[in-house]
Amino acid sequence: MTDGIHTDAFECRRDRLRLVNREEEMASLLALAQDARAGSGGIALLEGTVGIGKSLLLERLVSTLPPDGPRVLTARGDALKRDFAFGVVRQLFEPLLTTFDEPRLTRLLGCARSAAQALSGELLLSADLIATEDMAYAVFHGLYRFTSNLAAETPLVIVVDDAHCADMASLRFLTHLARRIEGLPVLLVLSQRTGDKATDAALLGDIAGRPLCRVLRPGPLTDEGVGHLVQTVFGHGADEGFREACLAITGGNPLLVHSLLTVLWLGGRMPTVDDLPYVTAHDGPFFHEAVRSVLQRQPESATAAARALAVLGDGALTEVCARLAGLDDATHITAMRALRSNGLVSEVDDGRGWSFNHGLIREVIVAELPPEELGKAHRHAARLLLDAGARAEQVAGHLLMTTRPVTENWAVNVLREAAREASFRGAPALAVELLRHCLPEEGQPLEEGQLPEDKSVLMELGLAEAAVDPQASVRHLQAALAYVREPPQRFRLLSSLASGLMRCGQSLQAMRLLAEQAPTVRDADLQRRLEGQRLMASAEDLTSFGVTLEEYPFDISRPGNTPGERALIAAGAGLCSVRAVRAQESAAAARRVLESSVPGVDSPFFLTTAATALLYAGLPDEADAAYQRVIDITQQNQQLVLHGLCQALRAEAQYRLGALPEALAATRSALKVVPPRHWGRTLALPIATRIHTLIDSGDLAGADAAAAQDFSATSLDTWQWNEFLCARGRLRLAHQDPKGALADLLEAGRRQHRWTRTSPAVSSWWFWTGRAHLALGAPAAARELAEDAVERARQGKLTDALGTGLRLLATTETGARKLGVLEEALSALEGSPARLERARTLVDYGSTLHACGHTEAAREALRQGLDLAYSLGAEPLRAQANDALLATGARPRRATSSGVESLTPSEAQVARMAAAGDTNREIAEELFVTQRTVEQHLTSVYRKVGVSGRRSLGRVFEAGRAAK
Repeated sequence: MTDGIHTDAFECRRDRLRLVNREEEMASLLALAQDARAGSGGIALLEGTVGIGKSLLLERLVSTLPPDGPRVLTARGDALKRDFAFGVVRQLFEPLLTTFDEPRLTRLLGCARSAAQALSGELLLSADLIATEDMAYAVFHGLYRFTSNLAAETPLVIVVDDAHCADMASLRFLTHLARRIEGLPVLLVLSQRTGDKATDAALLGDIAGRPLCRVLRPGPLTDEGVGHLVQTVFGHGADEGFREACLAITGGNPLLVHSLLTVLWLGGRMPTVDDLPYVTAHDGPFFHEAVRSVLQRQPESATAAARALAVLGDGALTEVCARLAGLDDATHITAMRALRSNGLVSEVDDGRGWSFNHGLIREVIVAELPPEELGKAHRHAARLLLDAGARAEQVAGHLLMTTRPVTENWAVNVLREAAREASFRGAPALAVELLRHCLPEEGQPLEEGQLPEDKSVLMELGLAEAAVDPQASVRHLQAALAYVREPPQRFRLLSSLASGLMRCGQSLQAMRLLAEQAPTVRDADLQRRLEGQRLMASAEDLTSFGVTLEEYPFDISRPGNTPGERALIAAGAGLCSVRAVRAQESAAAARRVLESSVPGVDSPFFLTTAATALLYAGLPDEADAAYQRVIDITQQNQQLVLHGLCQALRAEAQYRLGALPEALAATRSALKVVPPRHWGRTLALPIATRIHTLIDSGDLAGADAAAAQDFSATSLDTWQWNEFLCARGRLRLAHQDPKGALADLLEAGRRQHRWTRTSPAVSSWWFWTGRAHLALGAPAAARELAEDAVERARQGKLTDALGTGLRLLATTETGARKLGVLEEALSALEGSPARLERARTLVDYGSTLHACGHTEAAREALRQGLDLAYSLGAEPLRAQANDALLATGARPRRATSSGVESLTPSEAQVARMAAAGDTNREIAEELFVTQRTVEQHLTSVYRKVGVSGRRSLGRVFEAGRAAK
């Protein structure tokens, strides 16, 4: 692997090495780089054992790319730094950022503040926001957008060596990028060492499994390659017998071959078969033996310098390394030059620092240090780095290598600062690890003498643990209650503690906590906000929820002049809206909250609650707009658990509006932003909406797959489970299983009554129960349900629910009475935004008209229903309308081949987004499809509507920009 330069030492300097037997791998990498330059994204993963030549191959790739070619970003994973969030990401981008002026950087980052945090470490979020795992997606996607914008300027080649040692946050970003790299002018090249423990093998496996990923596995050296290395070390060749024996001993691993030859050279032996027993007697640890042999020949100062560099890690500043080694600057420089002359280290950063020539050299040196001595060295290194002005995360990395707990004030402050940086970069697990290092070992009592002087670390740890370990979060926040007195901090602590208790399934305890402790927050408006949270906590516990509804004096008529008042109004409106008699009062209160709310002041959680009151008041269009507002806020603030919940609720609003493709996209987004394992007790909500939407879209297989989702046992104790039972019951009805459907639907109804969710606008369980009764020949039971729903809908002025109830009631009638009921249903739905319900009613009305002999009127109603069902993408309803129209003797109009009406629902959705100004990439990200799919849809749209490009779509979709 070297260029034939004779050496008399352990030679690992890469600038003097040459690739051997790697022509095929290099050709593949260069071809992928050329593809990226042409606009086709690609991934390459180099796999192999230590010493197989992965790093050298990557270095040669970088040096071979032409200067006018793609922009190259490089980084290397380091086991010593794998605990630091986005360390590899910053290696990739920081050198580039220094070359950008402020306007250009702002343009590249766009609105992705999270990307700026990950890259710069600036704490851009307001102090009152809680950094949790739900920030991670926003950070990763912000970095992805930044990368995409960079690639739009110049194609990129991103090279990460030793990716198995990359920090978790960076590895998750690389996986996020790999999943979306198709269509980007980006080549992502990674290397990983097989046989070593990876930061996350599953993530690397995900990358390797991508369709665009090319996995390269460099093979062992050939006989010719061994001969080249012999010539390098000894200055002359060796016979075939030695080369064969060398291959047999080393397996052709280039590093082991070179190390074996070095051991022979240092021992004064020759490359002959007769001299090999000298090496094999050492059981073959050639590399370790070579390193030890070189160090044993060095003065004590060189050994001390090597140990100091091994503790500090590659790139350590010369002055810090000298202090840790206990050497003056001149002696240290002499020692490092001695190590360099023996091929162990190299200068970096123009001589300002040093690095080992191979990662294994450091591992050999560290392995020789006793654990206690190594821990003391890391503590000493931490203090030296702090005094030298190093970043908190770099100092904290060494503190994590010491014995817990760390109680010195300077060390605690460093760990807290590093934890804050980690939290705001979307790495709460690291923040937790850092803060736990300030406290006694897990399981030990939190006694006064064992705690840091500043007890606020308890609160900071509890907040960081909220998304990582809720039970530990509750324990530490409870301990912090005794020390936190200031109203804003105590309010935040109590609010977070109550949320943690609810996540642990202890809603009743959360209510008691807030009731008992809210008065200790000496601020009246903050107390109101806690009271609002207590009301919402009661909605998660069946027993307390009923009591709250009966006993709490819900005064939702107050003006809402403060954030606390608005929180109380929103909570009250959300809880009252589940009963029809107070639906419109709740809607008025919700509007008041939303209209008077102040961005950055009012909690998005309570704004979501207000939007839900509008949804349950039968106002899905208003609710949709309100949810979108909260979605924008939560995305900007990286509150992605709430963001996902809002997407799920908005999907329900869009489903009620008949926007089926948009509803499916919203459920996909909700489940993508917040993976199922993080939804906890509320996962049933987006799954239920997804099942309903897929059924109406004609995708029963997709609905079956959604219904097969695994749920936690705690999900069964929530009102959200009622909605899943309703959706599953309807799915069984679609599969012609009315008995199974009725069992699910009746249970859903029983549970809804126990939760006092009695408004017919809250859930459609009663409608599908009625249909199941009809399928089983029990019209009286269906009629009873319909009459109850109609009565409640009239009381609550719930027009959409009234129309649905009347449609169910009509199924129990015949002849003219049935026509009359359906006409009343259509009248109730006149002007309603609930287009899908109107389409269903039109089809039922047309079929009834035909049965009553009113053929022409039937055809007109059925054509309207058919056109509306087609435009919504409601395929089963469209087929039903088509069959009914054929039965009247009419020939249904062919689907138009041009104009807006000819667009499929998916094409229309893409076209509307393009008309509103979204780029192809933004549309693909929003809908979770590839850019190629978006391009294909737009090509079809242009042809059908007769325009040449997206600029003309604005005239065709005038409503698109307003909706956006």
